[in-house]
Amino acid sequence: MPDAAAPLPLPQGRARAAPQERRRRVAPLAAAPPARDGDEPLLRGIFEIGKRSCDVVLSARRLRWSPILPESPTGDSSVALQAQEEIIEMKDVFSVKLKRRRFAGQKKGGTLLGITIFKCLNKEENKLTDCAIHLNNLSEDHCQSWFRHLKEILNGFQTRPKSLKVFVNPSSHKREATNIYYEKVAPLFKLAGIKTDVTVTEYEGHALSVLKECELQAFDGVVCVGGDGSVSEVAHGLLLRAQIDAGKDTEYVSKPVRAPVPLGVIPAGTTNILAHTLYGIKHTVTATLHIVMGHIQAVDVCTFSTPSKLLRFGFSAMFGFGARTLALAEKHRWMPSSQRKDFAFIKTLADLKPEECELSFLPLQILQEDTHEKDRITLLYLGSKDQWQKIQGHFLNVSIMAIPCLCSMAPRGLAPNTRLNNGSMALIVVQNTSRTEFIKHLKRYSSAKNQFNFPFVETYTVREVKVQPRLKSGPDSKESMCLNAEGNYPWNIDGDLMREASEVHVRVHPQLIDLYGVNTDELESSQVTCNCI
Repeated sequence: MPDAAAPLPLPQGRARAAPQERRRRVAPLAAAPPARDGDEPLLRGIFEIGKRSCDVVLSARRLRWSPILPESPTGDSSVALQAQEEIIEMKDVFSVKLKRRRFAGQKKGGTLLGITIFKCLNKEENKLTDCAIHLNNLSEDHCQSWFRHLKEILNGFQTRPKSLKVFVNPSSHKREATNIYYEKVAPLFKLAGIKTDVTVTEYEGHALSVLKECELQAFDGVVCVGGDGSVSEVAHGLLLRAQIDAGKDTEYVSKPVRAPVPLGVIPAGTTNILAHTLYGIKHTVTATLHIVMGHIQAVDVCTFSTPSKLLRFGFSAMFGFGARTLALAEKHRWMPSSQRKDFAFIKTLADLKPEECELSFLPLQILQEDTHEKDRITLLYLGSKDQWQKIQGHFLNVSIMAIPCLCSMAPRGLAPNTRLNNGSMALIVVQNTSRTEFIKHLKRYSSAKNQFNFPFVETYTVREVKVQPRLKSGPDSKESMCLNAEGNYPWNIDGDLMREASEVHVRVHPQLIDLYGVNTDELESSQVTCNCI
């Protein structure tokens, strides 16, 4: 294809035919379509796309092109109208490169072939992938001008990270995290021009130690490659660092400040609850592209505290069956991950015992629209501001969750009635019942049926919860309560085992951290297609 001239507001006319040379007659290029708001053409030129010469128009919001069709011998202008215009939204583009042909071993220079544009494509079932569109043109000046304009548009997306601090947990699940990062994640970061500083963690608490001391202002975000426990540690570290930088007492935090930078989650664990909740799927490329595209979702976070100190920042917790299962699994770390968790689940189910405790909770204030006045809407608060409620009894499991907690075993979520950032927690209380009925309840999580539709299951929407275990008396009390030698009770906080002897106070803090991802409620309605070349 002949080199195109420098980009012009409108393309030049056809080249003059050489003497005594017959050339194919080409339909005149149509005028650029009327500009919409924010869609004024910046450049217009000719590129070869998919072996066809195309009229290409670039605006701040879109890149669109249509084939240049031969002129009809009969002069019928309808032929030109048959050229189907294709459009790429610039918000879906994450990288642009100059395309060159190089010899083996050649790292710089080479013959310019055109421009390659890399786009994020939403295929099906919430899965993202990348595709490339090649705009071929041999003119150096032409391509350089287009390249500069495209880069300038991409640099205008402020939420997209330019520099990331990455933590990789090499011990998570099947010890695949390191390969996942370097083989699938790092190449996409490099393609998007994102600089990274990588720490491969060597022990539990390593990421927390690094986050307390590193220069966070040098990064636009933090990424964790690992399971739910690893992600929880990094989230806790980010929020703890925010309190330190704000000069707050980290021993007891009643009103925490927000995390300074967003957190990205690359799933490399067993359950991957956070990844499923943020992306709707466990898929490495999908998670990476959400980070690259700068998709940010504000998320609620809980503080877990005793009356005297802060234990942890986290998203969800279980006391009872869920915690005792994790405690038993941790005692058998020598077993393979999947076998260890299956063994712990079956053993805990076989030894199913209730735990006696007192639950105090503060129900969420319900907002209601006053529809009596037509001209304005008044919001009414139902219920007293500090009206604590208490329930006491024998419970098989107590779940406290600020996010829906989706996973492959619970596609609707462990707490499907809550959301990522609605300022509430789901308190799910399973009272003592038979093993058969409890198993029926657990099986419902993997089906479309309501897992809470049992007389022994109660659910509440709350702002705060206090859990006070009641120690049984007798020689087998420690065994029945799954206590350790110090008499502490196990808690499962985001897949991490914690033990505490006294009352645990859980508060929800609305939108305390930004996570790379989207609201999965909106994903299913946003499927798009693209003809990538």
